[in-house]
Amino acid sequence: MTENSSLGEDLRALRTARKMTLEELAQKLGRSVGWLSQIERDISTPRMSDLRQIADVFGVQLSLFFGSTDGPERERGRVVRAASRRVIGERDQGLVETLISPDLTDDFEMIHSTFQPGSRRVELISRPTQELAYIVSGKLDIWLDDEKFTVEAGDSFRIRDASYRWENPYSEPAVAVWVISPPVY
Repeated sequence: MTENSSLGEDLRALRTARKMTLEELAQKLGRSVGWLSQIERDISTPRMSDLRQIADVFGVQLSLFFGSTDGPERERGRVVRAASRRVIGERDQGLVETLISPDLTDDFEMIHSTFQPGSRRVELISRPTQELAYIVSGKLDIWLDDEKFTVEAGDSFRIRDASYRWENPYSEPAVAVWVISPPVY
């Protein structure tokens, strides 16, 4: 693994985190396994329309596939500047999520989430992951399965074998940092 993550490495990491084979992804995309393998090995570059289709299959924002080129070469793959983080997430209105991790090639990912006042997730989220969130600022209501908890700055919570949803009915944004294993974005 190199210090600089490539599009192919990020795509492979995302596919394997979702426990999807090359064959399964190729079938969903209507492409050959060979074409997809060349993309993952950085031999070929997909068209923008291909990247949009891949983002749709994985339910991620297209911007996830575009790493920042800002900053000195020695920082790439090692240091992530706040202004250069990639936007990711579930696309819920009022929720802004960015990737804190340099890329998607680790066994975990770190996410920075800002839950705007009045935002909420009505549908339950259930993923085959272990997640830990630390509330940096603000206050957030979280339902783990059917049990409601109100967490605020300095609190943390874990999600393991549970579904969850959230709401920020408060007047200030709630900011959280998550560790998720395996990566889902």
